Amino acid sequence: MSKIKIFGLGGLNENGKNMYVVKVNNDIFVFDAGLKYDNDLNLGVDYIIPNFDYLIKNRKNVKGIFLTHGHEGNMGAVPDILEKLPDLPIYGTKLTLKVVKNDLSKGQLEKSKLIEIRPHVKIDFGKNSLFPISVSHSIPDALCYVLYTEDGAIVYTGDFVFDSTMMGAYKTDIGKLAYVGKQGVLCLLSESMYAERQGHTSPNHRVSSFIREVLNRNENRIIATVFPAHFYRIQEIFNEVSKTHRKIVIMGKTLQEMINHALQEGYLTIDQNKIGSLNDLDAKNSVILISDEKEKPFANLERIIKGYDKYIKIKDTDTIFITEPSYAGIEKRTAVIMDEIAMLGANAVSLSSKKHLLHHASSEDLMLMINLMNPKYYFPVKGEYRHQYANAEIAYSLGIPRENIILKQNGDVLELVNGKNMNSLEHIDVDEILIDGKNQGDIGDLVLKDREMLGENGIVIISCTLDHQSKEILGGPEILTRGFIYVKESQDLLEETKQIAREVIEKNIEFGSRRVDYSNIKSEVRDVLGKFFYQQTEAKPMIITVVQEV
Repeated sequence: MSKIKIFGLGGLNENGKNMYVVKVNNDIFVFDAGLKYDNDLNLGVDYIIPNFDYLIKNRKNVKGIFLTHGHEGNMGAVPDILEKLPDLPIYGTKLTLKVVKNDLSKGQLEKSKLIEIRPHVKIDFGKNSLFPISVSHSIPDALCYVLYTEDGAIVYTGDFVFDSTMMGAYKTDIGKLAYVGKQGVLCLLSESMYAERQGHTSPNHRVSSFIREVLNRNENRIIATVFPAHFYRIQEIFNEVSKTHRKIVIMGKTLQEMINHALQEGYLTIDQNKIGSLNDLDAKNSVILISDEKEKPFANLERIIKGYDKYIKIKDTDTIFITEPSYAGIEKRTAVIMDEIAMLGANAVSLSSKKHLLHHASSEDLMLMINLMNPKYYFPVKGEYRHQYANAEIAYSLGIPRENIILKQNGDVLELVNGKNMNSLEHIDVDEILIDGKNQGDIGDLVLKDREMLGENGIVIISCTLDHQSKEILGGPEILTRGFIYVKESQDLLEETKQIAREVIEKNIEFGSRRVDYSNIKSEVRDVLGKFFYQQTEAKPMIITVVQEV
């Protein structure tokens, strides 16, 4: 019999940053390793990943990270994890690993263990085994994982919808799901993002008719944004463009490589004659396709709007088409983008988040999954707590006892011993790692505090030069300020600042002495000027003192 622990390092009570751990005796299986984008509260932070210290401490027992699909919310943290754990096995389908490889540096690619798996081919790990099953999502080769243990199966659905029209690499193998349910499911971990929505997600995730309408109503150039690796939407765009006289120009190396790979592998079916080049950028009949790499949502579009892009300049005849409905966390950013486009005189079009849905399970989809699996324990994951709660209510309405429905937050542990819930109060330490640009590792609270101070109150730099022998002041103090006061209108304040700084420096210098305590000078200048500035301006700028000898 087994001792099983299930918990989230990320993904509970939040959107994105999905990372779920199942520990069976000593074997540790990690499902997904995603990121989430910052909500602009943390200045300069590009994205956030789960703290994975637990994996570092238990490295010898980790069997691998098993990725459900190639979206950033589920695999975006992999490159950062491989920086610390380069030999950690990463499992995924061919397309998922292709997306991962695009994010890895050359050195990481050479050292990493990327293991390609295929749906419906079992992977053995001693007494335990994993069985991946195809599910429908907006990217092909999406998987649901079944972890077989001695006490029954642990099933993690990943992201899914039930849609009979999605075929090939998008198709859900309902027969395999039903077969797993017949064998007995101990615990089902199912996504919660659309649990509050009534009915099935299908057909509201299909937007071909809306794309067709946008193409027909707008005669001039269209700049369309797509979310990274949302292949289903890219296919819809190409399908509708193929019925017109327009050409598509694909911008960005990553997006181009992704689409070329998808064409080679048969994930996308596209008329090659419809693909234009840079020569078609300014053409009236062009549709320019842009996407974002590992940055904030709409980062590339914002670069174009601000005029920083060297290829694309927005004209007042352009239509900017945001091809994905907004979701929790980016509504404000979407609204700001739409306003900026309007100010440039261009037309802005976006999908309604009420009418158009992403490829996630709504209430009826969740009911069907629960009925197929018939689990003993139900563990809602992926979504804010209200979504998890709505998911739990769905399970209860289908007859799962309240005590068998597990509502947890990140780090809270569900412990099953011999297939029974022990109502454990164990908690794993969890945290977030804030990633800024290409810097590896957490930038830390102190850095964010400094950025906040600079953003709100500016900076004042005091520089002074002393004679090496006599320690007399040869030059300065000079004052340099940015973001604090308007210099031309504050000359009196600056002169008084120089005088105060000079008095503090001279007070701490023993003339003729060979040694000066510079740390004491810097500390006292900061304290005295800090109080002075607050009295005069009610602002608290960052104060830096530079003292040098010549």
